[in-house]
Amino acid sequence: MPVRRRLDYREGPLEIDGDREGEGRAHRHAEGLPMTDANVRTTDIVAGQGGVMTDEVGVITGDLTLRTELSGASVVVRAQYKDADEWYTVTGAKAEVKDPADLDAVHAVAVGILHRPDG
Repeated sequence: MPVRRRLDYREGPLEIDGDREGEGRAHRHAEGLPMTDANVRTTDIVAGQGGVMTDEVGVITGDLTLRTELSGASVVVRAQYKDADEWYTVTGAKAEVKDPADLDAVHAVAVGILHRPDG
């Protein structure tokens, strides 16, 4: 997105930061604006009693955002505290799918299991 019509003295166009593996992944952010991707589903949930177990930090509780990502044939479910920056992999929530259309079903099952607003 152009910000100025032309560059000033000693200015140049912006370039990538060198994180080539991360480019194009939906969980990356540009100045606080989340990128969207057809291979990602996101839903806000409330974790039930006992919370959601993650690989990185153990149990997280309360208001969370759940994200299911498809990369090739691999699906992974991640969670974050609502409006936080860090994403955590939900323990045991990695799988292979035969059809990319299965992303919706995997996400719906994860939300159905982990969203427990009444405890």
